[in-house]
Amino acid sequence: MADRSLEGMALPLEVRARLAELELELSEGDITQKGYEKKRSKLIGAYLPQPPRVDQALPPERRAPITPSSASRYHRRRSSGSRDERYRSDVHTEAVQAALAKHKERKMAVPMPSKRRSLVVQTSMDAYTPPDTSSGSDDEGSVQGDSQGTPTSSQGSINMEHWISQAIHGSTTSTTSSSSTQSGGSGTAHRLADVMAQTHIENHSAPPDVTTYTSEHAIQVERPQGSATSRTAPKYGNAELMETGDGVPVSSRVSAKIQQLVNTLKRPKRPPLREFFVDDFEELLEVQQPDPNQPKPEGAQMLAMRGEQLGVVTNWPPSLEAALQRWGTISPKAPCLTTMDTNGKPLYILTYGKLWTRSMKVAYNILHKLGTKQEPMVRPGDRVALVFPNNDPAASMVAFYGCLLAEVVPVPIEVPLTRKYKTCKDGSVLGVTVTRIALLTHCQALTQACGYTEAETIVNVLDFKKDVGLWHGILTSVMNMMHVISIPYSLMKVNPLSWIQKVCQYKAKVACVKSRDMHWALVAHRDQRDINLSSLRMLIVADGANPWSISSCDAFLNVFQSKGLRQEVICPCASSPEALTVAIRRPTDDSNQPPGRGILSMHGLTYGVIRVDSEEKLSVLTVQDVGLVMPGAITCSVKPDGVPQLCRTDEIGELCVCAVATGTSYYGLSGMTKNTFEVFPVTSSGAPVSEYPFVRTGLLGFVGPGGLVFVVGKMDGLMVVSGRRHNADDIVATALAVEPMKFVYRGRIAVFSVTVLHDERIVIVAEQRPDSTEEDSFQWMSRVLQAIDSIHQVGVYCLALVPANTLPKTPLGGIHLSETKQLFLEGSLHPCNVLMCPHTCVTNLPKPRQKQPEIGPASVMVGNLVSGKRIAQASGRDLGQIEDNDQARKFLFLSEVLQWRAQTTPDHVLYTLLNCRGTIANSLTCVQLHKRAEKIAVMLMERGRLQDGDHVALVYPPGIDLITAFYGCLYAGCVPITVRPPHPQNIATTLPTVKMIVEVSRSACLMTTQLICKLLRSREAAAAVDVRAWPPILDTDDLPKKRPAQIYKPSNPDTLAYLDFSVSTTGMLAGVKMCHSATSAFCRSIKLQCELYPSREVAICLDPYCGLGFVLWCLCSVYSGHQSILIPPSELETNPALWLLAVSQYKVRDTFCSYSVMELCTKGLGSQTESLKARGLDLSRVRTCVVVAEERPRIALTQSFSKLFKDLGLHPRAVSTSFGCRVNLAICLQGTSGPDPTTVYVDMRALRHDRVRLVERGSPHSLPLMESGKILPGVRIIIANPETKGPLGDSHLGEIWVHSAHNASGYFTIYGDESLQSDHFSSRLSFGDTQTVWARTGYLGFLRRTELTDANGGGHAEGRKARRFSLSSSAVFTWTNLLVVVVELDGSEQEALDLVPLVTNVVLEEHYLVVGVVVVVDVGVIPINSRGEKQRMHLRDGFLADQLDPIYVAYNM
Repeated sequence: MADRSLEGMALPLEVRARLAELELELSEGDITQKGYEKKRSKLIGAYLPQPPRVDQALPPERRAPITPSSASRYHRRRSSGSRDERYRSDVHTEAVQAALAKHKERKMAVPMPSKRRSLVVQTSMDAYTPPDTSSGSDDEGSVQGDSQGTPTSSQGSINMEHWISQAIHGSTTSTTSSSSTQSGGSGTAHRLADVMAQTHIENHSAPPDVTTYTSEHAIQVERPQGSATSRTAPKYGNAELMETGDGVPVSSRVSAKIQQLVNTLKRPKRPPLREFFVDDFEELLEVQQPDPNQPKPEGAQMLAMRGEQLGVVTNWPPSLEAALQRWGTISPKAPCLTTMDTNGKPLYILTYGKLWTRSMKVAYNILHKLGTKQEPMVRPGDRVALVFPNNDPAASMVAFYGCLLAEVVPVPIEVPLTRKYKTCKDGSVLGVTVTRIALLTHCQALTQACGYTEAETIVNVLDFKKDVGLWHGILTSVMNMMHVISIPYSLMKVNPLSWIQKVCQYKAKVACVKSRDMHWALVAHRDQRDINLSSLRMLIVADGANPWSISSCDAFLNVFQSKGLRQEVICPCASSPEALTVAIRRPTDDSNQPPGRGILSMHGLTYGVIRVDSEEKLSVLTVQDVGLVMPGAITCSVKPDGVPQLCRTDEIGELCVCAVATGTSYYGLSGMTKNTFEVFPVTSSGAPVSEYPFVRTGLLGFVGPGGLVFVVGKMDGLMVVSGRRHNADDIVATALAVEPMKFVYRGRIAVFSVTVLHDERIVIVAEQRPDSTEEDSFQWMSRVLQAIDSIHQVGVYCLALVPANTLPKTPLGGIHLSETKQLFLEGSLHPCNVLMCPHTCVTNLPKPRQKQPEIGPASVMVGNLVSGKRIAQASGRDLGQIEDNDQARKFLFLSEVLQWRAQTTPDHVLYTLLNCRGTIANSLTCVQLHKRAEKIAVMLMERGRLQDGDHVALVYPPGIDLITAFYGCLYAGCVPITVRPPHPQNIATTLPTVKMIVEVSRSACLMTTQLICKLLRSREAAAAVDVRAWPPILDTDDLPKKRPAQIYKPSNPDTLAYLDFSVSTTGMLAGVKMCHSATSAFCRSIKLQCELYPSREVAICLDPYCGLGFVLWCLCSVYSGHQSILIPPSELETNPALWLLAVSQYKVRDTFCSYSVMELCTKGLGSQTESLKARGLDLSRVRTCVVVAEERPRIALTQSFSKLFKDLGLHPRAVSTSFGCRVNLAICLQGTSGPDPTTVYVDMRALRHDRVRLVERGSPHSLPLMESGKILPGVRIIIANPETKGPLGDSHLGEIWVHSAHNASGYFTIYGDESLQSDHFSSRLSFGDTQTVWARTGYLGFLRRTELTDANGGGHAEGRKARRFSLSSSAVFTWTNLLVVVVELDGSEQEALDLVPLVTNVVLEEHYLVVGVVVVVDVGVIPINSRGEKQRMHLRDGFLADQLDPIYVAYNM
């Protein structure tokens, strides 16, 4: 609502100057909006009521070219039409073929995606109906309803207040404010204990290399000026462009001071903890530097171009209603509209008399028959929707004029009610309001431009509800008493030649078509003889503004010239919903004057520059003119974003029109209206071109020589990639030039851009023909990528083919672009072929990880400070200083502790084993364990003939037998190795692991139960391994009755007690040596941390084969004397509530479990909490529930577990985690006393650079990390640089090194790799404390301390697995420098291909990594070990050996 009514006002200069001052004050925020309006109305009140006139604007001027630009403004539509033969340009096809020929030499080295058969079969021929290749055309889905608005008082007395409030800045954009949420007070902040984080380093064999694994942390983009990422909002006048605190650009009128204040208020109140880096290094993405050689516009500034004067013909009716009344009464028999049925026979002829009388009836009914006399439902000025099918123009026309007569506003709506008016690029819908005066003036301008005369016949193929079809076929035709022959879309599908036949039959003077109608006629014309088009004086091409329409026009002329068609008859026009008709080629009688042509360099166009291309024939765009500016209008081209400044003569810009005959607003959207309908173009000096507002047309183009308007694209189809502009239509044309007919449907291609990692990325989606094979389609896709790369020099991010007829359609058959894009982004497009090329088109990845300045040996060490930074080190309580009555301390060996307990407390129960029903299956007292251990020792010495120091493999299910066998080995002086028994249902995969551990550990004998003994010798076992190679197998169900002569006592506490074998997440089998002194120290450390005494009961639901699980199951009870309630995790599969019921029943205060147990309970008992409560399940006595794992704490799982069982009394602070690894089986463990386990949030961008920066919860790029419990007594930890082995400061991420009495003493391998041994188990710092011997854990982490805990307080172990990923069930590994992501799909196989772009996008956005291969597999394919950790190396081997049976494998090029 611009100063439309100021048009024609002769305001004195001083008034104008005063107005400008007011504007300035308002934009600076010095006066309020209200004050501004008051002063303003005073100033111009005297000059107001004068009817608008347009003629005294600007002298006609020389004209010139214009440019599109990088911000595709948010309120623009994008046409969602189908694209078809309009794109056929022989030159272009040749160019594409030439470009591809260049590529021919370089054979594609891309592996084809592999797909499971079931996926290929589903697109079979039977399920297929051919889609109409036709498809609507360019604008078909962006349905525009020009709702004809009627300001009732348009004749004069304008309501001042209303008028002024509208005339002023339609909207003030308000600043968006964001307040950071404060999390729970500072109490918790101070209670946080020392923290440390760990990340497993994958290649454990080499000195752990951190560099390769930290690069995936996400980074904030600072919007660099001038890059494609800095989309600035347009600046108008003095409204300074500001940014709110969160970086949203606002064209705001708030003065800078207020803005400053707002920004200060937004800063988080709580400062980050002191010793973590607060340096503001925001990691920048690479910004595309502009090419120094890129073409720049060099021409003079263009001048606004004025159309001829709109001559008022005396007998023009004063309004459309008056015209209708005149013709309805003077010549009621004259035909107004003839409609056709699907056979092409006239269905109905509407005469002017009938149109007049019926419209009057409609108007009467609207006003009098709805509601009551007192309360009419519809009043003048209300909006009325017209919902008519496309094949019924007569009823629609009657209704339209009925509305005009009733003074209500008609709103034509497409029949599928989901899409009305006009859709924008993002699928939202806008209504353009057109005033009555604009409507009438537009009809007059068209009548003058097209030279319409009374009773002419016009054939209309277009949609009569909007745009050109409405303007010519419904409105202007009535003004001139013309006869319209309406051809419905349904008839065109049956008979594409119907419109040409009607032109001949009715000797029509004018036809309104789109280029697709011309193309269809070309395809079908062969069988027609008696066609004569000589009657045509004007063939209006509605989408002539599409640069690719020229080929249709040329081809049509070539074929039909012989049938009487003259070249000068073809009249392309340019129009837009906002500006109505922008330009139209006039019909001339002079056939000698050829139409305007421009052959432009595609490369120049991407920079918005016009370069007539002569030498490089490959990438050119040939455009035709769309004629001259409309009568009574002024046209210019302005820079598409920022200030609407006039373009230079050789620059592409957005065309703007100043005329009475344009839309006035977007209905109900004042802000968007201001940016589009109230634009004041300025010259380079800043002077406005005209005092009247211009309307942006949404068309990109320039005004060429002779005042001809050229259009090269639409704002909607504009994609700005790395600062260069590409038009969707041009990309479509190139794709179609790659011989598509065999593989895809011509008109069924959608091209759009999606924003990934702060830049637009091009996506192409096409419908694949059902008869094309997988290989063909893949070949075609690869060639399309090459062609687009050669011709447009731009990479395509994703090319997807979908089955025929599956893309969403617009009412007239085109492709619905915004819906297609929405489906793509949601992952519900279900393509049958996907090719992604992130490697080539994502060029703005962050700079490589920067090296942090090292703390060098030269720095002065003062206590714990290194050059001003505190060294990251921490330790648990000192074992030597703790005074407690620990009787077991006086014994060096566990075997002695057991003998002492058997003598002093023989009947004290140490172990209770539960079965799946929760009843006691077995129990063991001190003396029972001692006696059975003695018998096993005899058996080993007599039957096994073993010497002390021999290795014995214990292959037992979780239970009591395993414990007795272990102590039996100690009594006999043998070294036990616990091995998980093979799974009876899965011998083929589990038995080889057993065999491998037995061989690698050099076991001299194997002890087991009778049942497993049979299994090991069974036929199935023989098929999996060589059973004859087993060492002697002893069956402990049959024990000798006698006692050994004496119990073995080791000579030295440093001799081997047992071997601990485990498969790490990297798939490596690693056995570590535990000596007697380490075993005793380990038990003592756990006893002190968990306060274990003989009177205590502990529930253990863990696998007893390695690490802390084994120690808790077999060793701790003997050392501390407490009773262990043993629950085998496998029993939970039949009874998920077993563990929790046992904890409740035995009133246990401390319990240990694994992640897989926790997951089983969360999934299996989620819906049963009420029934469990009824069964008396009570977890309120639990004070510690520790998850035992050698990995980063799984926050989501522990939190959902805590939430789920909170109702059953479980205190959230009770749930915590432990952390151990191969070199030290337990480093941290949340004991009984001590602060709650805490979670911190670290900045992922900082982590990429090995820095730890704590942020508020909910910050962007934050990664939540949970502590791994308190550091165990006797354990010291330091964070070291894995490359230089120097100590690191507090805020650095480094490798966790550990020193403690219970460190393992080394790896046990056959290969005896000594270098690895010394590196992992006996490393020393390169400077600082160079005496202490440390073990390297291979995990990355950091330490964090607070005011409450000093340097020997609790320790957090924060784990960060080196390759993290955020999809529900997935695993990641690298392969030949490619990142491979394996995703389990829990859904139908049709969705497999949707995951490829989704996974690629999320990894790019979150971690700035390009995914090389995406593998979609069935649920359960990713191998998981007993601890619930993903076995990435097994997965990798399975992938490389092609054993995964994937649903789909996509290789991103």
